[in-house]
Amino acid sequence: MPDDSRQTSRKRSSAPRQRPGRRRPARPRADAARPAHPAAASSASGPAAASLPPAASFADLRMPAPLHAELARQGVTSPFPIQAAALPNALAGRDVLGRGRTGSGKTLAFGLALLARTAGHRAEPRAPLALVLVPTRELAQQVAGALAPYADAVGLRVATVVGGMSLVRQANALARGADVLIATPGRLADLIERGDCRLDRVRTTVLDEADQMTDMGFLPQVTRLLEQTPGGGQRMLFSATLDRNVDTLVRRFLSDPVTHSVDPPAGAVGTMEHHLLHVTDADKHETTVHIAARDERVIMFVGKKYAADRLVRKLTSRGVRAAALHGGKTQSQRNRALDGFHAGDVTVLVATNVAARGIHIDDLDLVVNIDPPADHKDYLHRGGRTARAGRTGTVVTLVLPDQRREVKDLMAKAGIRPRSADVGPGDPELTRITGARAPSRPAPADTARKPASAARRDDVRDAKRDDGRSRKRPAAVQGGRPRNSHDAAKRKPGRGRRSSSLNT
Repeated sequence: MPDDSRQTSRKRSSAPRQRPGRRRPARPRADAARPAHPAAASSASGPAAASLPPAASFADLRMPAPLHAELARQGVTSPFPIQAAALPNALAGRDVLGRGRTGSGKTLAFGLALLARTAGHRAEPRAPLALVLVPTRELAQQVAGALAPYADAVGLRVATVVGGMSLVRQANALARGADVLIATPGRLADLIERGDCRLDRVRTTVLDEADQMTDMGFLPQVTRLLEQTPGGGQRMLFSATLDRNVDTLVRRFLSDPVTHSVDPPAGAVGTMEHHLLHVTDADKHETTVHIAARDERVIMFVGKKYAADRLVRKLTSRGVRAAALHGGKTQSQRNRALDGFHAGDVTVLVATNVAARGIHIDDLDLVVNIDPPADHKDYLHRGGRTARAGRTGTVVTLVLPDQRREVKDLMAKAGIRPRSADVGPGDPELTRITGARAPSRPAPADTARKPASAARRDDVRDAKRDDGRSRKRPAAVQGGRPRNSHDAAKRKPGRGRRSSSLNT
């Protein structure tokens, strides 16, 4: 497995301790040197330290006995490649740069090291000792759930702070003391600005799915948060892809990182099949319904929130148990949709890119792009919901005649050579690839094969309805701050403060 070290120089200092209030912490001096991590003295100066060899088993790793016992209780018997490669160095306190596709076991690769190095210490109120930054609420909850039994085993308190949930409750959890904090950037920035959290005692910082954080526009916010963590702390960055923006974070915030890249690119996974199914405008909807009516679960990706809601309504009317997952849903609605999908009560999850990462569903064997994504990285991460942890899976993209050129370019950028077929509802080839079948309820006679012009009119109508609803809401915000600084003054008396992290 590829494994190498590289020397990265950087000069900075930790941010000063923040006093409660709404003032942003002072930026550190650009010419201040980062102090050496006490547990990684080998890389403080001179040539880069050699990477430790991969661990053959968890028993070879020097971790607290309760963690070994919990691994056995959870039935985790042998490490995945990214865990075997990264854990020896992470446990030694080295900065780690890990690249692996979703489902490769990255959570335990950083989680076990983070917990082992934090065990035996206790956080002060509002001052966590370990920080995990993730791009989405769902991923934050998944990471928290994965680490919870191991944190309990070593007596560490874990708190999760994300948008869409009660900010006051999260502030109270921090006030009681949280040893490990799992957070989305926007909500964490809110809590720091309020004086409910500070990062000057963080010993270990992890960026999980760093490429998605940069793609979502969080790079400036993540940079400001990292500047507030002590310069001598351990930092680990895990990402499915390492593009230019991620490299900016690596060069600035990681010191002599050990680099591990143990998985092939997502498109090259041998257990994943890729298919382009060419459909006509008139057949696309009914083809979608037939795929949704299959026996097993499926995630279907669409481009817009209103399109997800509309498809769910149509699938439900045909007897398919479907639910929507997108950024316009409240967190409780998103949780219900995911819980139902996990339990099998919902067989079709219709999602926007909010579910392209951070959603782990056991034994999911099919992902369908109803609307092709605009970016090849989005394609790879949508497809990463299947064929996880060595299992098999299929990714299908429905392609209209006028989309053929752009989808061909998308596949080339993703490094994928898909199989192509012309299909329609009821075709044997469609059934062979996706398990499609006729739904339990037939389509109304006048809508079974709706013309493309009528379907487009529906798109325009639903888009206008969606836009009208959004106009009634408070102004959207980005980066933890309102776009209009006068929003608060314009609010009517009696209305509560809306969280500024609704998109994370």
